[in-house]
Amino acid sequence: MSSQADASSDSALLPHYLAVSRALLARQDMGFVITDSDLRVLRSNVGPATFGGQGVAPDSLLPEFFKPQDAPAMARRLGEVLDTGSVLSMEVEVFAPASGISERPRVLSLRAARLEAEDGRIIGLVMVLNDVSEQRRSQHRLELLHRAADRIGTSLDAHRTAQDLADLLVPSLGEFASVYLVEAVFTGAEAPELAGIGGHLLQCAAVRATGPWPSEMITPGKRLPPLPNVPHVINVLRGNAIVTDVREQLQLYGEGSPLGPLLIPPGGDSALVAPLFARGLALGSVVVWRKQNEPPFDRKDARLLFEIASRAALSLDNARRFTREHRAAVTLQRSLLPLPSAQITAAQTAGIYRPARSTAGVGGDWFDVVPLPSLRVAFVVGDVVGHGLHAAVTMGRLRAAVRTIAPLDLPPDEVLMQLDDLLQGLATDAEAAASEGTDIGSGGTGATCLYAVYDPVTRRCAIAGAGHPPPALVRPHGTADFIELDPGPPLGVGGMPFPVTEIEVEPTSTLALYTDGMVGQPHGDIGTGMEQLKSALTHACRPECNLPEEADRLVKQLSDPDPGDDVTLLLARTRTVLDENTATWEFPRDPKIVPAARSVTSRQLGAWGLEDLAFTTELVVSELVTNAIRYAVGPVQLRLTRDRILVCEVSDGSNTQPRLCRARSTDEGGRGLFLVAQLTTRWGCRYGPRGKTIWTEQPLQGVPGGVSR
Repeated sequence: MSSQADASSDSALLPHYLAVSRALLARQDMGFVITDSDLRVLRSNVGPATFGGQGVAPDSLLPEFFKPQDAPAMARRLGEVLDTGSVLSMEVEVFAPASGISERPRVLSLRAARLEAEDGRIIGLVMVLNDVSEQRRSQHRLELLHRAADRIGTSLDAHRTAQDLADLLVPSLGEFASVYLVEAVFTGAEAPELAGIGGHLLQCAAVRATGPWPSEMITPGKRLPPLPNVPHVINVLRGNAIVTDVREQLQLYGEGSPLGPLLIPPGGDSALVAPLFARGLALGSVVVWRKQNEPPFDRKDARLLFEIASRAALSLDNARRFTREHRAAVTLQRSLLPLPSAQITAAQTAGIYRPARSTAGVGGDWFDVVPLPSLRVAFVVGDVVGHGLHAAVTMGRLRAAVRTIAPLDLPPDEVLMQLDDLLQGLATDAEAAASEGTDIGSGGTGATCLYAVYDPVTRRCAIAGAGHPPPALVRPHGTADFIELDPGPPLGVGGMPFPVTEIEVEPTSTLALYTDGMVGQPHGDIGTGMEQLKSALTHACRPECNLPEEADRLVKQLSDPDPGDDVTLLLARTRTVLDENTATWEFPRDPKIVPAARSVTSRQLGAWGLEDLAFTTELVVSELVTNAIRYAVGPVQLRLTRDRILVCEVSDGSNTQPRLCRARSTDEGGRGLFLVAQLTTRWGCRYGPRGKTIWTEQPLQGVPGGVSR
């Protein structure tokens, strides 16, 4: 009874079934195909105009509708629908147009189901097709924009950003991509309003192709010839993306122009050109090409490239701005550093400074070599906390302070205390400015430092450290060791002493002062880095080696080629004044010893062949010894040292500060130091653990130096 009712119902609905079939077959926006069990088409509304191409003709085999390379797989999958009764749902790309004209491939949504007769026989299948090409292209564009947001702008290096842009566009948008930038992007200078015209030439920054890059085309690093000043080019340079083709480009460049072979790839047909325009500045342009067998670009593609290029342009302008700041900081820092190498009486020095990679920002590493009175020298290495301009400025302040404080002949610990006070003052100023809403820079208010003073006469070196790695000493026979220091806290902490360590240094030994960037890269373990540095110094710093060359080699050997922190190394090969070029006497505190001091001075200058300086030197010695006897306590020591200058030193046990004054015409005294200052090129006073030393310097002409080599 039930089957009869179903049959009656089907008969009643048969007109409706036929009406549905006719309605579906009449649709122009949707394909409807009915086949028999052999997949031969019985009815179809898919003509050449439905989805383009050849259509689905009645009495044809359905797999022939698909691309030849896809037809066998589609026949197998449709056969599975007939065999199993499952429903096939998928998306496919169909046929190249019969006309041979390049078009975008059509993406169709396909659903196929088996048809059965009343008795259960398999009589064929029905397939419904919908064109989803535009939806898939929109999805592809959206995905490309998301990938652009994710991949472009991760680096502050302009070359890297340009290459990321080219890599994104190929093969997702075309077969060839080139990125051209003005030089200002690489140098950090101000970019022009129009790029590629006049003096603002474009440079190829990045290229990408689905295969090898054509050898005849421009490559990264090469400059383009000037672009033609025509409305077509101006339109791009003023911020508009355009769709063009090979014929238009050749006509634009003109017959015989070198731009054609440089910019148009072999087989290139359709092109997109978009400006790299950011913050009102023209940074360059990007060009994408498709070959002749590919669909040409359209306005939607141009809009997509414009959006991607706009995002890339902002990243490139950020890289340009960072490069400007980084170069300014490096220039500032290098201008504040001393000469890489120096030849002075006490030592031969070689200093190397390598800034951190641009993404890390320039740091506050520095070194200095400060000649001191009495042929001595100060070696300084420091590292300011942080990166950027603030760190470089703080470094400059510290170096200027050292240059000011060092000639005062203060011991190393007192020099570090002065620097410590300076940084505490800078931190206080920054906090006060911040409370008033003024930003004067919060970075760079902490630092580490190492300060060493070497005396070539006594062959002793006094060292104090403020949170800095210890120096290394390479002896003349080649062994290297780190000097054991009692380190003080970093500068800026305040309230803590900086203990001084004093060592004896053999002639032609080498002192190595460095920053943590030298021993912390690339391995990251500073202990391992220090051991590697010690081993390298043992092999490098021989007495006969070329010190600047060895310093450069050590930095290249031990540091990362692209360091994340500044790398600084200062090598100092010590020299010693020969014994025959120095003379020392000690006298009791008695006015009667003044003639004796003059007498030994005269004899010693005669032995050195410096009779011309005898009169003035005797007068200087007489005044200094007399002052020591009058105001000091304990014995008086006189020392003469001959080198490129003549140094006279008088030491006593008093800490009284000598003062230069101008005596009146009626005064009986007060002219001694004034005479000393007039008869010498420099004079001064330094204090030691027990008493003080007053020193003077006089130039020698035509007299060779007396240092050991």
